[in-house]
Amino acid sequence: MERITIKDKTFAINIPESRIQERIVQMAKEINADMKGKSPVFLCVLNGAFLFAADVFKNLDVECEITFLRVSSYEGTSSTGTVKNLVGVSASLKDRTVVILEDIVDTGDTAVYLLQEIEKHGPKEIRFASLLFKPKALRHEVKLDYVGFEVPNDFLVGYGLDYDGLGRNLRDIYKLAE
Repeated sequence: MERITIKDKTFAINIPESRIQERIVQMAKEINADMKGKSPVFLCVLNGAFLFAADVFKNLDVECEITFLRVSSYEGTSSTGTVKNLVGVSASLKDRTVVILEDIVDTGDTAVYLLQEIEKHGPKEIRFASLLFKPKALRHEVKLDYVGFEVPNDFLVGYGLDYDGLGRNLRDIYKLAE
């Protein structure tokens, strides 16, 4: 579908599923090379990153674990500027290599919050993988180790990204149509 409507907004296709999957395979190869012999724990940031995390995880060949953390900073189509920790880390991160799997880094508010919170658990190292990155929206200096796509500062939906809880199930990524 080239265009879709969710609630009161129309969206146009931005990144098709085939490009998403190709890039995830490439990212997983990079992660596999970097994680050889490390037995990392992957931290999936819910709700948005669940599809991305599942697809990355299916392409990993290193010994690893996955756990989940839920945070929220959006209402409607804009960031609230406040990050709410909703569900905490369930695995021991002490002296472990941690790889954060995030759907999107835009303002960097959530990324900074996650890095500070994970650091409290005493990991050996933290790596950050984000499917999408909006450099023009960034308000904090954040080092991303693995980036799927750099995108403009458009509101996006699909492949885990939502508009008021809807659209996460779409296979492609759509941007808000003007």
